[in-house]
Amino acid sequence: MYEGIVQDLIDELGRLPGIGPKSAQRIAFHLLAADPVDVRRLATALIEVKDKVRFCRSCFNVAQSELCRICADPRRDQALICVVEEPKDVVAIERTREFRGRYHVLGGAINPIGGVGPDDLHIRELIARLADGTVTELILATDPNTEGEVTASYLARQIGPMGLRVTRLASGLPMGGDLEWADEVTLGRAFEGRRVVNAS
Repeated sequence: MYEGIVQDLIDELGRLPGIGPKSAQRIAFHLLAADPVDVRRLATALIEVKDKVRFCRSCFNVAQSELCRICADPRRDQALICVVEEPKDVVAIERTREFRGRYHVLGGAINPIGGVGPDDLHIRELIARLADGTVTELILATDPNTEGEVTASYLARQIGPMGLRVTRLASGLPMGGDLEWADEVTLGRAFEGRRVVNAS
């Protein structure tokens, strides 16, 4: 235990996700030893992000204006929507440069144990976006874990009657991995998602 404001700083850092007590202590002492200009720059960035960043009114991605840069881009295909759990998932998909449609960020996944139900996510807003008939395909890109699978199944049931093409991202074995280390679910998904290999 440290005195006063040093302990307050460690406690606040420890409230961040993925930061345990030891990491919080290391970061706090790094900040104490850092140049005051660097610390002020960090403090300014934290204040600005809370003041200026909001969520896109269309897709709920992070944005600095009413619409995020993807929703505001007229070159993006309006007929394709990729549904993800969090804004960080948008960044991961954008890095692939494979998807040219738009996104819908749910704000999490259905998790009854954690107290998160369908009404806690942006599902109503997604269904409203689909109502005008512009969208022809909905890609479900929720995480390949229990909560992500439950969420994808729920969405498929809700959207199925609308007549849209609903697809799920393939998942399976990572490149460079060994079969012996794959868990049963991953290996099972790899078998389900197998494809024809062309000899040419």
